[in-house]
Amino acid sequence: MIRLFKSLCVFSALSFVVVCASASAGEPSITWPVGWQVEALPAATAQVSRQRAVKIDADGNQVMVMELTMTEVEKDHQVNLPGVLLEMRKSIQKDFFQSGYQSVCNKVHAAMLGSLSALETTCTITENGRHVLSQTLVAAVEANKAYVLSYAGQAEVYKASADEISAVRNSLKL
Repeated sequence: MIRLFKSLCVFSALSFVVVCASASAGEPSITWPVGWQVEALPAATAQVSRQRAVKIDADGNQVMVMELTMTEVEKDHQVNLPGVLLEMRKSIQKDFFQSGYQSVCNKVHAAMLGSLSALETTCTITENGRHVLSQTLVAAVEANKAYVLSYAGQAEVYKASADEISAVRNSLKL
């Protein structure tokens, strides 16, 4: 399962392909669930900010991971949010396929990310017909900033973490 989480983490860091500005911005504020471990990430640049937390089971295994990425967008650059989210989804599906998994994602639909209007898609990843993992991508754009919240977890843990996920999404100060 660790391989699957590496896919999420690497992918999330590359989540938006946009023209970045050189202006610095404050990091978004996020309240992680109690008991989750906040991971140290490489120092943020003026253009990109990343925050991540993982849920660990009693045996010390990662069973859920959430990451918030903020990317500064050049002034007057129009981000094609539906197109970006579809490309992200396609990349996830390709990565899982190459690792021997099958995935089905729901249609990109309207959602909220903190107080921002966003787009969202959730993928169900299976192995030999058994649901093993779920991953959700939520993306939003505001003025000169683009945000992606990505979270994935083992199927049962993902489902059982619904309240924690909602709390994180509602706590966002973007």
